[in-house]
Amino acid sequence: MIAGRYFEEFTVGEVLVTGRRTIDGGDVSRFAGLTGDFNPLHIDAEFARTTPFGERVAHGILTLAVSNGQQNLGGWFAGTTLALLGLDRLKFTTPVKFGDTVHTEMTVTQTRPSSKPDRGVVVFDVAVRNQRGEAVCTYQETVLMRRKP
Repeated sequence: MIAGRYFEEFTVGEVLVTGRRTIDGGDVSRFAGLTGDFNPLHIDAEFARTTPFGERVAHGILTLAVSNGQQNLGGWFAGTTLALLGLDRLKFTTPVKFGDTVHTEMTVTQTRPSSKPDRGVVVFDVAVRNQRGEAVCTYQETVLMRRKP
């Protein structure tokens, strides 16, 4: 059963907003273990106190992964996404600190049919924002979507 939206159901200018998620130390520890990224900025509180942030912060790539999960939890892509074609212009603009709550805002900037009649491309400008509304991560996401049968 397909629950997601088809290519034709996305409108340029439309903004999709996900639910929120609070990032904590457990998330960072699990991500470090999964990826092998044990940079002391993320896992060593004493080291992190000596940095400009003054405390441990989440991995940027963890923030990106959480954004991807939030998008999928939104249901827009369930069964209708064929491929993630690209992430471009990725920037981590503000550190995510333990206890920050993030959500993802996706603005549809382009829709175009594919060379194959059963699919189309949707391009989003994406901003991951913290509880203060600050963008912590921004990027452009290009997705290959099914067209309506």
